[in-house]
Amino acid sequence: MLKLRLILFLLAACCLTALAQPIVRVSGIVYNEEKIPLSQVTIIVLGQAQSTVTDEFGVYTIYSKSKNFTLKYALLGYQHKTLKFNELAGARVNQQILLQANINELEQVNITNKQNQLSNTTTINVTDVAFMPLVSGNFETMLKTLPGVSTNNELSSQYSVRGGNFDENLIYINDIEINRPVLIRNGQQEGLSFINSDLVTKAKFSAGGFEAKYGDKLSSVLDIKYDKPDSNQTVFSTSFLNTSFTTKKNFKNSFLLVGLRYKNNASVLIKQDEKGSYNPNFADAQILYQYDFSPKFNINILGNLNLGQFKLIPENRETQFGTLNTTLRLNVDYTGQEIDDYQTLGTAITATYSPKPNLVIKFINSYFNTLERERFDIDGSYVFDEVDQDFSGGSLGVINKNRGIGSYYNYGRNSLNTQVFASQIKVDQNFDNHVFSWGFKYDQSKYDDRLNEYNYTDSAGFILPNNSKNITLQNVINIENSLKIENYSAYIQDSYSLSDQAELQLGARATYSSLSDQLLISPRMLIAYRPNSNNKILRFTAGVYKQPPSYRTIRDFSGLLNLDQKAQSSYNTSIGYDYAFDAFGTRLKFTSEVYFKYSDRLIPYKIDNLRIKYLATEVSKGYAYGADFSIGGEFVKDLVSYFRMSIMHANEDIINDSYVQNGQTIYPGYLKRPTDQRVNFSIFFQDKLLNSPTYKVHLNALYGSRLPIGPSQTPKYLDKFFIPSYKRVDIGFSKDFLDDAALHKPKFLDKNFSSVILFFEVFNMLNINNTVSYLWLKDVDNVQYAIPNYLTGRQFNLKLIVKLKNKR
Repeated sequence: MLKLRLILFLLAACCLTALAQPIVRVSGIVYNEEKIPLSQVTIIVLGQAQSTVTDEFGVYTIYSKSKNFTLKYALLGYQHKTLKFNELAGARVNQQILLQANINELEQVNITNKQNQLSNTTTINVTDVAFMPLVSGNFETMLKTLPGVSTNNELSSQYSVRGGNFDENLIYINDIEINRPVLIRNGQQEGLSFINSDLVTKAKFSAGGFEAKYGDKLSSVLDIKYDKPDSNQTVFSTSFLNTSFTTKKNFKNSFLLVGLRYKNNASVLIKQDEKGSYNPNFADAQILYQYDFSPKFNINILGNLNLGQFKLIPENRETQFGTLNTTLRLNVDYTGQEIDDYQTLGTAITATYSPKPNLVIKFINSYFNTLERERFDIDGSYVFDEVDQDFSGGSLGVINKNRGIGSYYNYGRNSLNTQVFASQIKVDQNFDNHVFSWGFKYDQSKYDDRLNEYNYTDSAGFILPNNSKNITLQNVINIENSLKIENYSAYIQDSYSLSDQAELQLGARATYSSLSDQLLISPRMLIAYRPNSNNKILRFTAGVYKQPPSYRTIRDFSGLLNLDQKAQSSYNTSIGYDYAFDAFGTRLKFTSEVYFKYSDRLIPYKIDNLRIKYLATEVSKGYAYGADFSIGGEFVKDLVSYFRMSIMHANEDIINDSYVQNGQTIYPGYLKRPTDQRVNFSIFFQDKLLNSPTYKVHLNALYGSRLPIGPSQTPKYLDKFFIPSYKRVDIGFSKDFLDDAALHKPKFLDKNFSSVILFFEVFNMLNINNTVSYLWLKDVDNVQYAIPNYLTGRQFNLKLIVKLKNKR
């Protein structure tokens, strides 16, 4: 397989002959008659496959492959406008556009405008995904460069937002809520996420203060759209880590999207301290078909099959850690193996009916079945030494002292079968100056869970805890759970123009869960104000967010279920400010937001890699506050870059927790949450060679400050240890053989392809040992040591993306 991929790279790299002309770039701002910028305006190059949409400030950029071309500007509720261009090759044109309202569709434009402006979300540039060097290859990894999002694991697509955990994030694809697997313990087991990057046409992300139309979770929402393509497209991508194939077809009254993906990242995993035979294989297939029975009615069908297996036969491990004064080394020899697999099969059917221009009704039904299994039977014999550091050569010297010798054994046979059925109706309607939205949803989840696992530690011939008469197994779990949960939810919201510059949105959700037997009410408010300058937006949000208990939160360390658990709740408020300005010869956008979240009811938890272990019988209260900042734009012409920083603090107090010390009862009070990462900073910067602009560089740098942690079986007030700060730099170099700036294009490629891009990527360029979790070992004296589990080291990758030319 690797040989075949390498041949493809070499064929593409050798095709460098033939003459072609640079294409033309057109950029500008689209306004309405009141000189207010219009977002989500579609711009199309007629007769070509090029299209784009304006951002929230009405800004757009589009390219034409020919010098003579016509642009079409379209937005629902406004009269279409077409402009003809006759430019020099490689020209850069600035074109401002004024769209006039269409009286016959005036009601619809009110819906469009208010819903676009009244949203506390960030629009994600989906084209950046292909250029950003990502180890996991999953779309969600890109979120880790956004303000408010924390991460310390490049192998995973999971993320924490403003002090929340992985289970507090909503993900939608075409209004269908997506759930993640439950049993995954660490990033190396994680395969392909549900989102197929090649099928995404629009993506919005909110780190808080989101609308009532979104569901009942505490932290964030990611809203993904798979839409009708502008033209027929076929894309093939391959690298040393993954391969994908995507095709998009337009028909007379329908369209079809098909995406196939395969991933095997064994070459990355072998860079970890734990050596062995890694065999991770992940694949998925997605298909979306929509048929338009009339301009008013269509049916959309989404199908998904996601398969994955992670197999590891560990051999040995050597981990070095400690300080300059004390250098420690752990050597482990393994026997046994681990096999984890999962499969998800799902489908969703959406019917959309628009009986009149100001009314849209959606009826959505979905069913997903996920089967997860993990089987591990691993025995590790370890030697734990203190060694002398040889500073002259940088290598470890002689053994100074033996700290421990023994073995540990982990056994597990776990399986979980999850079935989720959901049915919902969503309605958007305009009444004069109001945009009224409401919806109702019913969902049912069934869980069949089988847990059977245990472990023990043998230190110097003694089983811990030391008992000369019996072998004591640790963390024994042997239980079967079967549970059905039903949820009923409804929302209502109204968007209203207070003036030409101010918009108000009021909404509320009502949710009933059969598990907690609670009726939850969650009011939410958003105010947006745009001054007369039109390049500034002020936002204020306030709302209540309540998350009903789920199967994850009610299952404790031993597998027992707390069926009396009640919903978590949070009271959020934020103030945001966006400002678009011209500097450095380009248009830049600055965004900022300060927020405060108070939670009077939370379920405390501990995190071990990707595994969240809830203290299901405990209740806590907590708070989080912070600020997010971002600035982005074309610092280098035609290439978008971003600089982002977040500052955050998150604490919680477990109610009625205490311990006795020296005969005195101690109440720990507020403690750091496991996601209390104070500082996050990210850079995604793109540049190109001045004299050879077809050669580009794509730099992705992340920094996250340290995270609190402790042994999984100890009380939270003993979590006084820290995972060190996360520091990572990934860099990619690309050559676009059919770039608009290319003076010479290979004849064969230009004839058959619309795009051919070759990438050379360096993951973890600085080869930093980032810690993701700890292996906790005790010696015979019951002294516990934290041995770091490091993430991936430096790795090289080649990637090729080709798009077939759309032949008419």
